[in-house]
Amino acid sequence: MSDAETRRRSWAEPWKIKVVEPLKMTTRAQREEAIASAGYNTFLLRSEEVYIDLLTDSGTSAMSDRQWAGMMLGDEAYAGSKNFENLSEAVAKYYGYRYLVPTHQGRGAEHLLSKMLIRAGDVVPGNMYFTTTRLHQELAGGTFVDVIIPEAHDPNVELPFKGNVDLAKLEEVITTAGPARIPYISLAATVNMAGGQPVSMENVRRVRALADQYGLRVMLDATRAVENAYFIQRREAGYAEKTVAAILRELCSYTDGCTMSGKKDGLVNIGGWLSLNDAALYEEASNLVVVYEGLHTYGGMSGRDMEAMAIGIAESVQDDHIRARVGQVEYLGRKIMEYGVPIVKPIGGHAVYLDARAIYPQLTQDEFPAQTLAAALYLDSGVRAMERGVVSAGRDAKTGEHHYPKLELVRLTIPRRVYTQAHMDVTAESVAAAYDARAGARGLRMVHEPKYLRFFQARFEPL
Repeated sequence: MSDAETRRRSWAEPWKIKVVEPLKMTTRAQREEAIASAGYNTFLLRSEEVYIDLLTDSGTSAMSDRQWAGMMLGDEAYAGSKNFENLSEAVAKYYGYRYLVPTHQGRGAEHLLSKMLIRAGDVVPGNMYFTTTRLHQELAGGTFVDVIIPEAHDPNVELPFKGNVDLAKLEEVITTAGPARIPYISLAATVNMAGGQPVSMENVRRVRALADQYGLRVMLDATRAVENAYFIQRREAGYAEKTVAAILRELCSYTDGCTMSGKKDGLVNIGGWLSLNDAALYEEASNLVVVYEGLHTYGGMSGRDMEAMAIGIAESVQDDHIRARVGQVEYLGRKIMEYGVPIVKPIGGHAVYLDARAIYPQLTQDEFPAQTLAAALYLDSGVRAMERGVVSAGRDAKTGEHHYPKLELVRLTIPRRVYTQAHMDVTAESVAAAYDARAGARGLRMVHEPKYLRFFQARFEPL
C-alpha cells in the first residue's frame, strides 16, 4: 500500500452547530471560593461556576433538530399516549425486547426490578457494581457479588474486553449460594466503574448458556449498550461487517430484559425504561410502576420526552454517530497519554479515567485521592470531573466500613454532541497541569457523609 493509502486521515463530527450556549470563564480566585463553598465536591458546584462540564454524560447530550421537532408532537394524554407506542416500537426494533415499562430514569427501572425479583438473603452476581444498581439490590435485601474478570481491576492491563464476566467465578457464586437464591445475573454493558470497558459477544453468549444451565435470568444494564456494540464491531472477530444496530440487537437477545437510562445512549435529557420478555413479569412491573413512577403508559416521562427518546434511539445506532462519539473520547485519552498522565487502558467508550492512585502515590485511600484530583482539576481550569473511587464505593452495608476498590479514578465524561475537539485540547492541557503539580497534593477529610450514595452530597475539607 502507498503512503497515501495508509496515512491516517482526520475526522470531524457528523453534525453541525445550530445553537450555541455561552460558557462563563472564571478566575483562579473565583474557583477557589467556589470549590471551598462546595465542600470540595464537584457535584455541589453550580453549573454557572463550571467552564467545561465533564461530570457526567447522563442527560447532558445535545438533542438533534429531529428530536426537538418531535418534542412538539408530545401527546400528553394521561393514558395511552401515542408517544408511548412510538417508544415501545423503537425499543422493540433496536433492542428486541417484547415489553416496555417507561421510568423517569435508569434508577427507576433498577428500583422496580429489584423490588420485583430480590428477596432478603438473595445474592446478585454481576460484572462490577454500579452505585445506584447495587444500592437498590441491597435495599431489597440482596448482596451484590462482583464476578468481573480480575484484569478489570488493573488500570494498566490492556485487553479488548475488560468488562467480561469471569465465568468460573460466576458458576462458583451460583453453586455456593444455590440457584434458588440468585434472582438474576446482573450484566453490565460497557462497564462504567471499570473505566467504560465492554463485554464481548462470546462472553455474553457463555453467560447465557450458564444461566440456562441453572435456570437463571440474565438482566442487562443497557445504558451504554450501543457503545458496547461499537467495540464489538471494532474488536471481535466476525463483526466488522455488521452494523452497530444489528450487533446491539444480538447482544440484547441473550438477555431476559434490561434496565435503561435513556439519558446516555438515548440522547435525551431525562427518561429511562425497564424492558422484559416475560409476560407475567411485565404484568407485575406495569402494576408496580403505577405506585412509584406513574401510569404504565408514561411511567415518569412526559409524552414529548418519550417522543424525543424514540427518535434518539434511532439516531444512537447510526454507525457515523457512534464512531464519532467514541472517537472523541479516544482523542481526549490519547492527548492525555501524550502528556504521560496515567489513565485506565484501553480508553473507554464514554469517558477517560485518570488513575488517581498512580498520580498521587503519597495519598492513602482514606485521604480520598480521586476526590482530591477532581478538585485540583477544577481549580486549574474550571473543568468539572467526577470521583470514582472510595467515596463512590460507599460503605459495607453490614460492617459499616469503607469499601476499598482497587480502582481509584477520576472520570472525565464526554457529553454526546456537545463539545468540540478544542474543548478536549483544553481539558487535556488542564489534566497535564494538575499532574505536574501532583507532588503538592495533601488529600481531603470527609466532614459530611449522607447515608446513601454519599458521593453526590458528601462534603470535604483539605488536610
